[in-house]
Order: sequence, then structure tokens, then C-alpha cells
Amino acid sequence: MATIISIIIGCLSVGIILSAPMGPIGILVIQRTMEKGRKSGFYTGIGAALSDLFYCLLAGLGLSFVTDFISQHQDLFQIGGSIILIVFAIFMILRSPVKRAHHTDPAKVNYYNDAVTGFLLTLSNPLIIFLIFPLFARFSFPSSEFHFYHIIIGYVFIVVGALLWWMVITYLVDKLRAKFNINSMWLINRIMGAVIMLVGIYGLISGILYYFKVI
Repeated sequence: MATIISIIIGCLSVGIILSAPMGPIGILVIQRTMEKGRKSGFYTGIGAALSDLFYCLLAGLGLSFVTDFISQHQDLFQIGGSIILIVFAIFMILRSPVKRAHHTDPAKVNYYNDAVTGFLLTLSNPLIIFLIFPLFARFSFPSSEFHFYHIIIGYVFIVVGALLWWMVITYLVDKLRAKFNINSMWLINRIMGAVIMLVGIYGLISGILYYFKVI
């Protein structure tokens, strides 16, 4: 029983730590929560959590050929992921929350699309796997001493930890969004889009420089 409790606490921590950094996916969750409601933001977080689980499975299963491939082509992955971020940032900056506010029926919001885009945006950064390795080492997961059901419980609670984080974030943002009007949301969209674009441009430039061995 002590082993299961230790796994639950450790894997909850892994899920929260992987989700907590306020990167592009965190900004997207906040933006969607403010623009379309808490449910839309949470479904985006679900997609991100499933992507985190995918990379955790790769790391936990010891698929060294995958991690070696990612490591050897780190620059190309960084360039590709950065381009995706830049395109997404442009879309966020140009999209009008005014139009959304007048035409979005909560009953017609496509939460499936929210989850898919959350999954793909998180998936575009495979370098997260190098954060997963030290986290797994820190919390001794998975261990050769574990039974199969221990491993299953661990992965389940990694997802639970990530979902708890997004549940808290979307709850807090949803409580605050009533204080913002349409113009405020448009400004926030542009600021968030600009932040993501800067991250993407920095990653693109550094990836290209690394690829050509300039750095």
C-alpha cells in the first residue's frame, strides 16, 4: 500500500510539473477560457495532458531509438516546432474575439477541436521528453520492482495531475474573465499572441543557428 501511495504522489507531481510552466499551451488554455469559457480551456488542457502522457510512455518504455532520434535531430524539431508556434501566434493575433462573442453558441463549440489542437501544440515540442527523464528519476518511476498494475496506476495519475492543474487554472481564469470586456479580450489575445510569436522566433533562430553549427 505504501508503494502505491508513493507512486500516486510522485506521478501526480510529474503531471503537475509537466503542465505548470506557462508556455504556449498554458497561454492557449487561458485564452480559450477567457474567450469561449472554462470548458473549452479545459478540453485544450486534456489534449495537452494526453500529449504529455504520450511522451511519458516513450520515456518510461525505454524506447532509446526514439529518444536518440529526437536528440540527434533536436535542431530540426526545434525549427519545426517554432514554425508551428509562429503560425499559431499569427492566427491568435488576427482572430477577432468580437466576432467570436457574437457568433459563438456554447452548445456548438467544438471541444474535440480544442482537445486536438491542445494535443498537437504540445506534441510539437518533443524536447519535453528530456524534462521527463529527470522527473522519472527523481520520483523513481517506473521501477523494475514495480508490478504491471503499479505502472498503470502511475501513468493514470500523471494524467490526473495534469488535469488537476488545468482544472485549477481554468477555474481561476473563468472567475476573472467577467471583469474583461471585448476590447480587453482583443488586447489580451494580441499580447498572448505576441508572446508566443517571440518564443517561436527565438526558437526558430536558435534552431537554425544550431543546425548550421553557428552556436
